[in-house]
Amino acid sequence: MTAPLPELDPVIHAQARLRVVATLSTLREGDRITFPRLQEILGMTAGNLSVHLRKLEDAGYVEVTKTHHGRTPATLVQLSRRGRLAFEEYTAAVRALLDPPAAT
Repeated sequence: MTAPLPELDPVIHAQARLRVVATLSTLREGDRITFPRLQEILGMTAGNLSVHLRKLEDAGYVEVTKTHHGRTPATLVQLSRRGRLAFEEYTAAVRALLDPPAAT
């Protein structure tokens, strides 16, 4: 009997959120990226990116920090530890789906 196929995390699985998490996962743990830079890398509108970041933030996968550099407001985004773990589990599940173990 073979093991059931793994479930994919629906929060990460949406294409736009998968792109966000994959991009943020390339940063070292604890590093942050500015909202405009993330928007530029992903080629997303500010509104679209905001909606997806909110969903990821609600799940505890990203941390959004609003601060100021001098008088200029800045929004910084980073992948949380929980988000990093969820992405690792997600990628492991995708690999298992694409290359399931041989039946014995």
